[in-house]
Amino acid sequence: MTPGHIGLVGYGEVGKIFCDGLKGLHGVNSVGAWDLKFAASATREPALAHAAKQGITAHGSLRELCEASDLIISAVTASNTLAVAQEAALHIRAGSVFLDLNSASPGTKQQAAALIDAKGADYVEAGVMTSVPPYGIRVPMLLGGRQAAALAAWLNGLGMDARAVSEQLGVASAIKMCRSVMIKGLEALVIESYATARAYGVEDHVLPTLQETFPGIDWSAQGSYFFSRVAQHGQRRAEEMREAAATVREAGFEPLMASAVAGKQQWVADQARAGAFSALGKGAGWKDHADALLARRGPPGNDRDA
Repeated sequence: MTPGHIGLVGYGEVGKIFCDGLKGLHGVNSVGAWDLKFAASATREPALAHAAKQGITAHGSLRELCEASDLIISAVTASNTLAVAQEAALHIRAGSVFLDLNSASPGTKQQAAALIDAKGADYVEAGVMTSVPPYGIRVPMLLGGRQAAALAAWLNGLGMDARAVSEQLGVASAIKMCRSVMIKGLEALVIESYATARAYGVEDHVLPTLQETFPGIDWSAQGSYFFSRVAQHGQRRAEEMREAAATVREAGFEPLMASAVAGKQQWVADQARAGAFSALGKGAGWKDHADALLARRGPPGNDRDA
């Protein structure tokens, strides 16, 4: 497998990191991208300027990207996973590879794979197992599908960290989604617990008890990280948790916890969109974020905070 021409669908945080990390590597002849921001009048100029500055080819459409790429990497929000695969299937070349990085349920990935494989291309699912920014393109990924082993070998040759876990589609996504129930759930629990403790003025009593029970975690630092990530990426997390809920449902269970976590992540995203955190600096801690949320409370019993 030698997919020298690579195209990223999605030029957001993850797409930009992958584009920048892949360009110029031995065996990579070109890196391009397509994003709806390239076409929208409000975002077109800054998005195109960023791509040009980074030496990334900004394609004029998904069709153009598919025609130019041997390896297409989909890095969009979870809710757009299937829509991107549907459109890509209209234009993808036989023999090319479609690597789906998106956080979606096994069922969603299987639907996407059927569309791509029907065109003679190869669909490979990826479960990205932790936050991308600290690792860049070396973020640990689990791959699934018929070409997972071959693609993992090629990616690892570029210095990436990819491991094929199954030829069966859905296994890698199930691992990712079950992990997300825990990790994103812990984020939501911390935000709800810490903000409530702050409201009652008991945080200096609550956090030491957590530290005593789980001494391996710095609960203050971890809380600050959780608050900042959800404040910045709550919408993406909410969409991922809706896919996690779908994963639970596909397994035959009612996703009571995953659905609640999605709701909490969405609420924080809505607060962020309304400007709750706009005055906070880059290094703001969890107390700053909690205070920003407390400042937007309604009267006691108001379901605005539910």
